[in-house]
Amino acid sequence: MTGGGRAAVTRVDDRRLPERAWKAPRGRSRATASAEQDRAAGGRHRRIVPVEGGEAQGTVELRRRASGAVHAYLRWTDRGQVRTRHLRAVDQPSRIRNLAVGWEHARAEGLVRDAARPEGSWASSPEVRASMRGNRGRDTAPEMRLRSMLHARGLRYRVSTRPMVEVRRTADVVFPRVKVAVFVDGCYWHGCPEHYRPASTNSEFWRQKIEGNKQRDETTNRLLGEAGWTVIRAWEHEDPAAVVERVARAVRSAGAG
Repeated sequence: MTGGGRAAVTRVDDRRLPERAWKAPRGRSRATASAEQDRAAGGRHRRIVPVEGGEAQGTVELRRRASGAVHAYLRWTDRGQVRTRHLRAVDQPSRIRNLAVGWEHARAEGLVRDAARPEGSWASSPEVRASMRGNRGRDTAPEMRLRSMLHARGLRYRVSTRPMVEVRRTADVVFPRVKVAVFVDGCYWHGCPEHYRPASTNSEFWRQKIEGNKQRDETTNRLLGEAGWTVIRAWEHEDPAAVVERVARAVRSAGAG
């Protein structure tokens, strides 16, 4: 500081963030938007807004004001009426981090809470319970979205079949001619490093179960790779559009070879 002047102080409300730090991408699906909120909140079970006579599922929205500052708002529906509550100004460099700040503030203010654990449920948390209930052998929502988008790209494939008859492994999407196998892995059952949370009930049993699944995945990758297959694994939380691009590139590359 020179000449006795005072250093300029930049407040959060003065900062103008780039659009990528607050604006949602165009054309994304409702499922992708919901998955983004789940990730920012720390799980779908953490998005509960108490309302009179029950509860609602909340959403954090990011809006840029005329001043250029970006603010987070909590949004929910109560008896058919859309409600919003201002949370705070945000200044993180990415959209997901700004959403997370909004959720943290909403929780600190007591505006949201975790879903209650159902009486008699053996799952360690509402998130684990939802994951286990949602687990199916085939035709899960992430698989259906991926298959629909692949088909729209003109790609044709087989569904829920073994890439190799002699190897007892079923892939979710298979391109037999070019030997590309796609697996859509559930975050809980396959030990996602981003979303997996160890169970607190019967913890050793579930730890061994998940570790066994991860080892089986590694063995599957190795067996198919040794036989000349390209293996693509996608987490259920991934943006399906990004997964489609990965699959399309692998199919084109394998076909060109």
